[in-house]
Amino acid sequence: MKTHFKSYYPYASPFDPCQPVTEKTYSTPPHLYMSFQPPNLPQFSPLEALKAGTLWKDFYDPWYNSFEKAKGGGGI
Repeated sequence: MKTHFKSYYPYASPFDPCQPVTEKTYSTPPHLYMSFQPPNLPQFSPLEALKAGTLWKDFYDPWYNSFEKAKGGGGI
């Protein structure tokens, strides 16, 4: 199953005085996984589309910072 969240493990030097970050994550946009836009995609209502930034639900990618994600994050 493809996920929009990817992660990688940066090099942590043994001489670094700070606590190393062992895993970093980032989000990739949903349109990278579609080769073309299929017909009859589900759509947001006009007000929801303005809030989401896109008309089509399949292209919506909510972004949460690490603090919002820890609290459960918000949606539309």
